[in-house]
Amino acid sequence: MSPLLAVEGLRASYGRVPILAGVDFTMAEGEFLGILGHNGMGKTTLMRTIMGSLPATAGSIHFAGTDVTKLATHQRSRLGLGLVPQGREIFPTLSVEENMRMGLAAAKREDRAVIDGVLQDFPRLVRLLDRRGGALSGGEQQLLALARCLCAKPKLILLDEPTEGIQPSIIEEMIETLQTLRRRWSLSMIIVEQNLDFITSLSDRVLSIQKGRITGEVDRERLLSGDVAMTAA
Repeated sequence: MSPLLAVEGLRASYGRVPILAGVDFTMAEGEFLGILGHNGMGKTTLMRTIMGSLPATAGSIHFAGTDVTKLATHQRSRLGLGLVPQGREIFPTLSVEENMRMGLAAAKREDRAVIDGVLQDFPRLVRLLDRRGGALSGGEQQLLALARCLCAKPKLILLDEPTEGIQPSIIEEMIETLQTLRRRWSLSMIIVEQNLDFITSLSDRVLSIQKGRITGEVDRERLLSGDVAMTAA
């Protein structure tokens, strides 16, 4: 069976500063893949390059059997790629409902039933539909960013640093929500994280990234014991 996502020799840079130095990995449909690494190792750049908001300078990205390396972000979205970015990037002056409607932008027509279906898995957001995004807590904004992404009906979600600045109770709720979404929506997901408990709770496999390269798979026993400092450094 062909992989859902195949990344080969991927390179990207900001101006003349190279960040990705030849990333190679594949993932299967239905898999939750973790990518672990410290700040500055290229995690967010990898997510942005896969999504198309940062162009690749070399290498290839194949998604669901299609070469998407040179496709625009909206074209990748229509194929089923979705990004929940680091920092959430919700629209602070729009209401929760209006933010979710923005998730339908790539669809041929707006369908309120899609929003209602997503809200079934985000009961915390139902009572906040009229509240402005900027008035939400960090955890509520993260749930909103995830719900907005789901409105586009993605096959693969790229989840970038979801626990950053989030209180522990919301992190536990997020783990439960993602596990539920996996069962109900048949999702695949790449989770970029530094929180060991979060990434271990959700991922089938965890890869380490170091200086713009995937350096290998992290042994699950080391993850559970927390002894991954050298692997993820």
